[in-house]
Amino acid sequence: DLQINEISAGVKVDLSEQINAGEKSEINQAVNWMFGLDQEFSDFYRLAKKEPKLKHVVDKAQGRILRSPSLFEDVIKTILTTNTTWAGTIRMTEALVTQFGDPLPGETARYAFPTPEAIAASDEQTLRDTTRLGYRSPYILNLAQEIAAGSLDLESLKSSDLPTDQLRKELLSIKGVGNYAAANLLMLLGHYEYLTIDSWALKMVSHEWYDDTQIGPEEVETAFEDWGKWKGLAYWLWDWS
Repeated sequence: DLQINEISAGVKVDLSEQINAGEKSEINQAVNWMFGLDQEFSDFYRLAKKEPKLKHVVDKAQGRILRSPSLFEDVIKTILTTNTTWAGTIRMTEALVTQFGDPLPGETARYAFPTPEAIAASDEQTLRDTTRLGYRSPYILNLAQEIAAGSLDLESLKSSDLPTDQLRKELLSIKGVGNYAAANLLMLLGHYEYLTIDSWALKMVSHEWYDDTQIGPEEVETAFEDWGKWKGLAYWLWDWS
């Protein structure tokens, strides 16, 4: 049993039993990944402090995006954000976890995110009927089956030294991952050269710079092009108020 709790100086990992050095190293790596402690933002902060809409980022040392323990989990959650409302995403995620996840130790109503093997053992119709994932069902099932079979190694992308464009191609090769999802996943991997452009982005950028007139993705790109390799993060943290 492992729990991560917030403390005044950061986070604390509590364990129910003794662990060896290898297990400790594995936990440290997982915590560093989930909280983005492996990332350096000093260059971004130097740029952000010159922009009033990003001053809060520097003042509060923001920039780290919370990540799931596995990239498999984040890919699925990202797919579940597409073409739906936030409430729909939560509903589908909760249904998937409840149906296929293992109960947490000492819990009866809380579950861990399901493993690829647990989902892979199901079938498309069951996914559609029990979790109401809709058109996403075959994508989720295919992803789980490929990982369970060992034909796809998503975790290797965490430490990949591929250029961003090539890494994006790898993500786009996953069924169910389009431009929006790929941009979101790239940010989780520490690459901010692409924007997560959806209807909300069009609305906010239109209000900020185009007097609420109808715009397209090109205008969103133009709004943040000066941020270069940091434009995805600048957009993500922008003060839209």
